[in-house]
Amino acid sequence: MRWGVHQAFALALSVAAGAASADDLSYRSFVGGKGDHPIGCLYAYAADKTGDHAAAVEILHRCVAKGNVWSMIWLAMLHENGQGVPKDLEASADLMRRGAHMNDDAGYAPLARYHWGVALVEGRGVAASEDEGLRWLRIAAAEGVRDAKDYLRARGEWHPSL
Repeated sequence: MRWGVHQAFALALSVAAGAASADDLSYRSFVGGKGDHPIGCLYAYAADKTGDHAAAVEILHRCVAKGNVWSMIWLAMLHENGQGVPKDLEASADLMRRGAHMNDDAGYAPLARYHWGVALVEGRGVAASEDEGLRWLRIAAAEGVRDAKDYLRARGEWHPSL
């Protein structure tokens, strides 16, 4: 069975529920500097999806400060869309750049490398640099990011030997 983000999030919350009370599991328990649960960064997802963008952004900022690459990607997307924060392509690109230069146990760094590569190729929030962007996209593709392969293929830049 293939798990999506929603199923994985639900499982993580149910596992955490065995170790904490219901009040401890509310995303609101992670707002205002409260709460530091190992899966606390995932609470930004719940806050954002329920429309509490301010809480999501606060949680994401704390998690970004801890080097959480998933949080960098999510916050970058919010900046790119202007959801809960002012639309700011430069801030989005900077977060993707930071994530691209990291390695994480959860495996989100390759996805950040893909997004950073696209930002560079398209000049989205950063000065366009096609060669550098393609380099990052090739790295992400080699790490198994399907979107990177598709992007390179659409540009005639993907070769299965890469």
